[in-house]
Parts: sequence; C-alpha cells; structure tokens
Amino acid sequence: MVILQVNYRFQNVTAAQWEARYTDSTGEKFLSVDGLVWKVWLDKLEPNCVGGVYLFESLAQARAYLAGPIVSAMRANPNVADLTTTLSNVRERMSAITHAPVPGLALVTRIAAE
Repeated sequence: MVILQVNYRFQNVTAAQWEARYTDSTGEKFLSVDGLVWKVWLDKLEPNCVGGVYLFESLAQARAYLAGPIVSAMRANPNVADLTTTLSNVRERMSAITHAPVPGLALVTRIAAE
C-alpha cells in the first residue's frame, strides 16, 4: 500500500468559484482510477490551499496516476500553483495498531498475533 499526498494553491479565482468545482461528478471520476482504494479531500487552514491524500494498492499505480490525465490537467491549469506530491509507503503493522483505515490491516494484525 502506498500513500500519495498532493497539495496545491489555487489562484486567480475566488474561493467560491473554486468551491463550485467540487461537484459529485468531480468526485466520481476518481472511482475509475486504477488501484485507488480511497481519497481524502483536504482544505488546509491556509487560504487557497487544498489537496488530497490517496491510498493506492501499489507504487506503480500511484506513479501511473501522477503521470495520468488528472494530474496532467492540474499541472496545466493556470489556476493551480505550487503543486507538490509526496509518495510514502504505509507502515502496515504500526498503522494497524493505530486503526488506520487501510483495508486488510486488521487481518494482518490478527494473523501476526496467532
């Protein structure tokens, strides 16, 4: 399992204009991303800063997403600035202890305890 964190700042539009982009259809396009288990949508406390945290089944799938059309469109969008991405492996044993919402972790912990 791999976590991808994406952060960026929106510019040249009002917060209300940016917020109007968050429609059900915007969210639904992520349902077909290969290997994506879930996405958490973020609004940072700093003005105009947003992002997401994604759980992918594999590093290859996370990298394919970064090279794919959704992120390419973000990079080409003149209203998106300071886009950063960070890939991290999930520490499964420790994440299971702290009840991380990662599928299969409870099973891993139970099997390890037996």
